[in-house]
Amino acid sequence: MPFSIPTFSRWNVNGLWIALPMSWACRSAISCANFVKWVLILLPICPRPAKNLLRINVRYILQSSMVNSQTSLHRPHFTTRPFTFSLLNWVLCISLAACVGAPAVTTPIALPPTPTRPTPNPEGTAAAFLDAWERADYAGMYSLLSPLSQDATSLEEFQQAYENVNRTATVTSVETRLLNALASGDKAAVRFSVTLHTTLFGGITREINLPLVLTGELWTVSWSANLILPELEPGGVLVANTSFPARANIYDRNGKGLAVQGEAVAIGVRPGQLQDEGAVLNVLSPLLGLTPQQLQAKYANAQPDWYVPLGEAAAADVQANLSVLYNLPGVTLDSYTTRFYPFTGAAPQVVGYLSAISPERLSDYQAQGYSGDERVGAVGLEAWGERYLAGTRGGTLSVALPGNQVRLVAESVRQPAQALYATLDRDLQIAAQQVLHGFRGSIIVLDANTGAVLTMASSPTFDPNLFEPTNPNRDQLTEVLNDPANPLLNRATQGAYPPGSIFKVVVASAAMLSGLYTRDTIYNCGNTWNGLGANNIKYNWTFGRGIRPPGRIDLVQAIATSCNPYFYQAAFDMDAQDANFLPQVAREFGFGAFTQIGQVAEAPGLIPDPAWKLETYNDAWRPGDSVNMGIGQGFVLVTPLQIVQMMAAIRNGGTLYQPQLVEKIAPPGGAPTYTLTPVPRGQLPLSPEQLETIRDGLRAVTTETYGTARFRFLGLEIPVSGKTGTAEDPGGGASHAWFAGYTEANQPDKPDIAMVVMIENVGEGSEYAAPIFRRMVEVYFYGKPSSYLMPWETAPASTPAP
Repeated sequence: MPFSIPTFSRWNVNGLWIALPMSWACRSAISCANFVKWVLILLPICPRPAKNLLRINVRYILQSSMVNSQTSLHRPHFTTRPFTFSLLNWVLCISLAACVGAPAVTTPIALPPTPTRPTPNPEGTAAAFLDAWERADYAGMYSLLSPLSQDATSLEEFQQAYENVNRTATVTSVETRLLNALASGDKAAVRFSVTLHTTLFGGITREINLPLVLTGELWTVSWSANLILPELEPGGVLVANTSFPARANIYDRNGKGLAVQGEAVAIGVRPGQLQDEGAVLNVLSPLLGLTPQQLQAKYANAQPDWYVPLGEAAAADVQANLSVLYNLPGVTLDSYTTRFYPFTGAAPQVVGYLSAISPERLSDYQAQGYSGDERVGAVGLEAWGERYLAGTRGGTLSVALPGNQVRLVAESVRQPAQALYATLDRDLQIAAQQVLHGFRGSIIVLDANTGAVLTMASSPTFDPNLFEPTNPNRDQLTEVLNDPANPLLNRATQGAYPPGSIFKVVVASAAMLSGLYTRDTIYNCGNTWNGLGANNIKYNWTFGRGIRPPGRIDLVQAIATSCNPYFYQAAFDMDAQDANFLPQVAREFGFGAFTQIGQVAEAPGLIPDPAWKLETYNDAWRPGDSVNMGIGQGFVLVTPLQIVQMMAAIRNGGTLYQPQLVEKIAPPGGAPTYTLTPVPRGQLPLSPEQLETIRDGLRAVTTETYGTARFRFLGLEIPVSGKTGTAEDPGGGASHAWFAGYTEANQPDKPDIAMVVMIENVGEGSEYAAPIFRRMVEVYFYGKPSSYLMPWETAPASTPAP
């Protein structure tokens, strides 16, 4: 519309009387023609100051118009950015009004503040787009696409394009950087670099031009798939051809196989066809790592014509006995290629097994280069060591184009898998599993000076070969999974139990640390204790058994005789001084927390204290809670691993070493990439004199006539110290049997060991756990058991002690 001189209000600027246009014309956009017209008319007649102001403002408007692509003078009207040009109109009108002039007024009129808006630029849109890409915010990226791009590609298709590249190329992260920008009119291009960090192909870096178009007031992205990778031209498909090395083996510390790739033989029998059962058992027992009694138990209740799986053996071992096996009627042999676990699984809860990739983990594994149909480590060392055992995949990443064209994007060379050497001793492990057969419980043997786990047996056990789908014996897996005894549970690390009298080691230590007791503190140990009143009598383990209580004893003798009243009183006295003191010391011994073993799941156990009881039960702590803790009962729960860690620390001088299951990791024929180093996790809070008091008490358990386990170690040449424990089952079953301790042989070629034996719901610690402890010491030092037989292998022994 024509521009006319409006009416004014006036004020003084830089000494000039300037009129403020109030008409609608100055508040609206003006045409290019009127703009030029009024400049040409007013410029000759303006006074010099106003003329200079007009020239400055005109130059500013023209420069702004040329710089800002939205306000280019090549456009027919200044109407695409109303806000910007309204502001320019005000500037021009002020200049024109200055040329007209007017008398001053005494009261100036204050102008309302005029808001300003930044001029959009293509770099801003590009930066937002790339930032969203780095965060995998595909919806955010899509919102910045131009309308034409959004019409051509749906959000679902857009997101799928990026996710397909991520999955195929094994992208783990994206890194971008803006380089430069060029804008011309309503089009722009921003050049950027992008690096796709991938698992299989390393970093894939490209420089790409990002095209943008002006949509209204915003720059938007004109998108195509080659903005992900330039090679992704229309019709192209990203393809990864990968190869991977054979899975590496898991060995024991001596190089004996625990999990190996190769040929195996599934072995079974048909009971009705057996003609020479003794010969069959003699051949199969060493092949399968099971005693003849264990083998017989497998088919004892089977029908004569049933096929009964017995286990699996290495093809090479079967071949060595093939002539004998083929001449034994009733024995069935089936070969298959597999991930094989010798001796029907040595330490299966530790070594683990393979399984198919679950749908929940599929995307995680695909990001690591797996196709999705592999079998991977499910638990234990197989799972923990997956990245070593599976090796590094290699291959090519390319784009398949129409017309059988292939464009290479990236390639990598596969790296061999690395073998994992466990700290376990396979022979000792198998011996532990055999001695536990028929019980529910666990055995752990540690190198007392390093924390290396030599044996970790949990019973009942299971055959990890049954998880192999090609195994002819796999039908037995259903029985394993449905077994109410839960053989998959690692009782050594996941079982949490009351420790019973073994916890008296902690209580004795706390009593000395409290200052209330010393090595020489005497207490008259009888059959009863009434410190909580006549209505709450506590009993010694000797009560009702016809066994005379020890009478006046010191702290060393209290440990050796496992005197309940002594430790009732000690706990009672500490509670009176500070109810939190005993729990605090227990935690310093490693209880109530994870051992950080790492490769297998574990439970933290429980050390109760007043705050815990109040929070858990909304009930106050009472002296009776401390008294129960004094003999390892009440709320206290520990794992066998925590107990043996404590015993190892007592043996080595007080250091709580982190238990470890991996000795080394090494590629074929190469130097180890990892070697076990002892990891101290804490120190027992005892002085050397106090530690020696505890050691003397544990030594007396097995050597003094009053020791609760002396009769179990008679004739054993290896010096042993330890503690019996008989713990009441909170579930109401029979008591749990404990024995934990260490050897003191000091042999240069055989490190001394710490060991724990825990048997669920069988009775006394000295009756069951201590004999097993002795058997394992014999196997460790002598390579086989001596002529000593355990009580259940002969007539019952004399009256047991806790």
